[in-house]
Amino acid sequence: MVEAVLIDLFSLPANLQNNIQGLLCKTLETIEKCSSSPAPFVYVMCCQRQGSESNDEQESLLPALRDFKSLKKRLEVICALTTAAALYTIKQRLDEKDLSIVKVILPTLRKDIMKVYIEHLFTAVYQFEFEDLQLASDCENLQLAEPQSEKQTLPTQDLTLIRSEIQMYLESLPGLKGELIILRSSLIPDDIFLHGFTTRTGGISYIPTLSSCNLFSSSKRRDPQVVVKENLRRLANAAGFNPETFHRVKIDHANAVCVMGKTEPDSYDGIVTNQKGVTIAAPGADCIPVLFADPVRKACGAAHSGWKGTLLGVSMATVNAMVSEYGCNVKDILVVLGPSVGPCCYKLPHESAKEFHRIDPKCVRLFDSASPYIDIRRATRILLESGGILPENIQDDSVTDQNENITFCTACHPDKFYSHFRDGTNFGTQIGFISIKD
Repeated sequence: MVEAVLIDLFSLPANLQNNIQGLLCKTLETIEKCSSSPAPFVYVMCCQRQGSESNDEQESLLPALRDFKSLKKRLEVICALTTAAALYTIKQRLDEKDLSIVKVILPTLRKDIMKVYIEHLFTAVYQFEFEDLQLASDCENLQLAEPQSEKQTLPTQDLTLIRSEIQMYLESLPGLKGELIILRSSLIPDDIFLHGFTTRTGGISYIPTLSSCNLFSSSKRRDPQVVVKENLRRLANAAGFNPETFHRVKIDHANAVCVMGKTEPDSYDGIVTNQKGVTIAAPGADCIPVLFADPVRKACGAAHSGWKGTLLGVSMATVNAMVSEYGCNVKDILVVLGPSVGPCCYKLPHESAKEFHRIDPKCVRLFDSASPYIDIRRATRILLESGGILPENIQDDSVTDQNENITFCTACHPDKFYSHFRDGTNFGTQIGFISIKD
């Protein structure tokens, strides 16, 4: 069932206002007549002329809207200077109501262009179908059509202009939830390395569980890649690194490590480099983002260590890659554990808890329960120390320096961090990042 209808009048010129009125009336009549109960939400998208107010454009359409009382509370006119601005506003309306199935009624010549905008501003969570802007002859037009698989035929120049318009609009948006904040460790020397752990503030992601500096996009979430890219651009500006030479691990919840400059694996949870100016990063939204730095050999690494990766030894695998690839001495390597879910909150089924109990019984609390509490940080420290990392070279503020806390519990601090454990499947992601200064 169609949950929302988008009527695209954006490209129709103002001198065709009378035609727009008639066209809109006929389209709304069809929606009102053919829709099941409840009626879909309807968004009329039109161009705001330079120098005019958005309300002026809405007033000009009112005669065509007044008679549709059943749609009144579900009908909204969205006027904006650009298609990107109008469509992003409509996306916000859809997300507020958790709507995903959308019919787009638009002029035939706009279809290919609109598909490009939708491809950039939406994810696979949404389903779109398209219908030509004309009088519908029967109610079948409001049924969900088969998804169209036509290849994009727009000229490269048009695609570039659309991407540029979207980027400029997103860059103009204010940061949400306060300023962008980066947590840094005093253990890593800042004359050699640039590093930090992100928090959730200062980005443009507006969906509650993803707001605001979400740094990961997937087909299962509502935050598109362009929004994550803008969040990353803002982070890069604040931190001082180049977003064009930024590399993030490709999570597999295992222990593979990517060596920058060599063939990239299909997936990996650790990454190392000795290249200056290249920023590497590991995400975390309960899992530990772990940063590694060797100030002697000037090499660094990042790892994503969830409970599976911790048991598989991803942190020591990252250390071993630095030793074998760059000649690092394990006793020179500094390790910082970033924000992650703490033993105060994190539970696993008893069978999985047994593996942590084998590492150290102190890694498990209430071991005899069905879902014991797990300390993946302690397990990570123990495995690192067993591999030769000096205890004083590991920063885990949950047991060391409470005054300069980096290792917060993500689940306990919803104002600062994202948490999969706390927020469910549509969760946001923060990162730990590091690079060698030029």
